[in-house]
Amino acid sequence: MRHRLKDVAERAGVSVKTVSNVVNGYVHVRPDTRARVEEAIAELNYRPNLSARHLRKGRTGVIALAVPELDIPYFAELARYVVTAAADFGWTVLIDQTGGGREQERVVASGITDHLIDGLIFSPLALTAEDLAGLDNRPMVLLGERVDHGPADHVVIDNVGAAREITSHLIGLGRRRIAAIGSQRTPEGASARLRLTGYTDALRAAGLDYDEALVAPAPAWHRADGAAAMRGLLTSGVRPDAVFCFNDTLALGALRALHEAGLRVPEDVAVVGFDDIEDGRFSIPTLTTVAPDKAQIARLAVELLAERLDGDRTAPARELSAPYRLELRESTQLP
Repeated sequence: MRHRLKDVAERAGVSVKTVSNVVNGYVHVRPDTRARVEEAIAELNYRPNLSARHLRKGRTGVIALAVPELDIPYFAELARYVVTAAADFGWTVLIDQTGGGREQERVVASGITDHLIDGLIFSPLALTAEDLAGLDNRPMVLLGERVDHGPADHVVIDNVGAAREITSHLIGLGRRRIAAIGSQRTPEGASARLRLTGYTDALRAAGLDYDEALVAPAPAWHRADGAAAMRGLLTSGVRPDAVFCFNDTLALGALRALHEAGLRVPEDVAVVGFDDIEDGRFSIPTLTTVAPDKAQIARLAVELLAERLDGDRTAPARELSAPYRLELRESTQLP
């Protein structure tokens, strides 16, 4: 039997309005009254009818999360955190994959109609700030580096600072020929450019020369791309003593190529990644990496969306930064 507000009110000896105030978190309820209502809620195992609440507000209770690729573990893990954070608001999350294509991103940003979702958390690769400003869409929060200071709230991490720190870690180990895997020259490669900047800054600060031959491009950031880039570096005659891979899946591919070449990690070549995906905690050796706080990224994005839904939708867009840390593991730590 599903209990109603009226049942809770009768059990607690208060009005239905008082129960509603407690359920909705209003502060102006006497502590003893709140305690009686909460006790009645627990005894009856009362659960609010979220669908009815959303309908009263003219909402669906559904938000969307759109990311480039769900088979990149970082985005899959981020999606899990978004779902968890959204549950605190009683929201269901619709997850879509854009492939990083311009037309599909445009469909996601403007084609999910109002009666389906209340808002969108979006990690674009192809669309620009100008593209998004011209769309008539519901509240949106942006992730990633493609759109900076754009028309919507934005959650970021300091890619340059993180890349500088992880490269400096390698330099601090005495490595001097540090390769970088994952550079991209396309407009979609904003993250790659920022991480390359951090890598270059760390070399310069240590008095090391930037060597173009040590920088390997990767058209995508998958395991196969990392393995191919590592093999290319080795067969070109370049012999790095460390490698900074611009994400963890590239690093996992690089680890495989180094193993095939008979090189030891970290004795011969130290390897670091970026993203702290779960696979890197179980690779052999385990992977040193930059660990963005994915739970905080998700929480900030969901809270920004909630504030737009409940507050001023015309206020200037905000940019919030989530923290990161270095996770030092076996791929850089000598026994």
